Amino acid sequence: MLEAIAPARMGTAFRWLLASSWTSNVGDGIALAAGPLLVASQTDSAFLVALAAVLHRLPWLLFGLWAGVLADRLDRRRVVMVANGLRAVVVALLVAVVATGRVDVGVVLAAMLLMGVAEVFADTTSQTLLPMLVDRRDLGIGNARLQAGFLTANQLAGPPVGAFLFAAGMAWPFVVQVVTVLLAVVLIGRISLPAVPRPAGPSRVRQDIAEGLRWIWSHPPVRTLALVILVFNITWAAPWAILVKYSLDHLQMGPVGFGLLTTATGVGGLLGTFTYGRLERRFSLATLMKVCLSLEVLFHLSLALTTTGWVALVIMFVFGAYAFVWGTVSSTVRHRAVPTRFQGRVGSVYMMCVFGGIVAGNALGGLLAERWGLTAPFWFAFVGAGLTLALVWRELSHIAHAEAD
Repeated sequence: MLEAIAPARMGTAFRWLLASSWTSNVGDGIALAAGPLLVASQTDSAFLVALAAVLHRLPWLLFGLWAGVLADRLDRRRVVMVANGLRAVVVALLVAVVATGRVDVGVVLAAMLLMGVAEVFADTTSQTLLPMLVDRRDLGIGNARLQAGFLTANQLAGPPVGAFLFAAGMAWPFVVQVVTVLLAVVLIGRISLPAVPRPAGPSRVRQDIAEGLRWIWSHPPVRTLALVILVFNITWAAPWAILVKYSLDHLQMGPVGFGLLTTATGVGGLLGTFTYGRLERRFSLATLMKVCLSLEVLFHLSLALTTTGWVALVIMFVFGAYAFVWGTVSSTVRHRAVPTRFQGRVGSVYMMCVFGGIVAGNALGGLLAERWGLTAPFWFAFVGAGLTLALVWRELSHIAHAEAD
């Protein structure tokens, strides 16, 4: 089983990285459910509940580029260990406050913000490690295995465990999160990384950021892929923001039906990640990119037209399958195209495109649904994604086969 998941040819260091990532995702998945439950236990305000999610994502927009600079300037293994160690400290302090019974919504919101800051530096740097540890031909499999851990631990297994632990006691899910984060730090500490060329002279954050942005702008395939990710996250997040209302009021599926929609996505994602190796051997990366983005356009159209719950479940299953294939392909293409010395800065720009697109899309989806009805965000996403795909269709072949220089 170990050989099937992490082949020996990919090296022991990759296995330590994979174990650390999966362990960390267990804790993050538990917190994914426990965090909102803790906020909701301290306030009846929907605004404050939503604010907690905003504060958790806001650091990506505030510190993302800076995190990329540190990833390219400093020892990457040490940056991940320190950032996750600080995150464990913040969660441990939250546990102590909860245990004393003095917790309030202000403390929880502050903890969410600080954890978000630590995650920016940890996650930005973590994504630079894979291309340093495995051969170019194994980047696809490596990304697929990391995606599988995220999907299984963070999205499927973690949240129900977090909710169960929260029911047993408000502090317990965060105690488990502290343990998993610290264990992830120990596992990442077992990795030995090759030397990375560092910029000469003293570190100047603005100069390093500008250098990274210039590199992206002068590299058309990487630049176009970043724009595609930004636009497709806007179009995806617009309908996703009102998915719960869409399932309850448009499809009449009820709360359990809404849960089944997200579960169908996760099950489809497992299929996509575990069959990725076969797909990569049979089809070119350009073909996989074109198919995934075409399915994304059809996904929005299908949900805009359907009025039946079971049809929506099938659509969400297909969405999960191709979405995680796309995530693996796009990460693999970027890892192959970006030189090691720029991985941190380019990766941070991509993450800002992801989260910036999600924030903008969520806001836009709510406005569209409020003005023109619950299917309006899906029609917007269909048209927006379709036009974007038409514009970049011919460029996808160049993007898929870009090489580091």
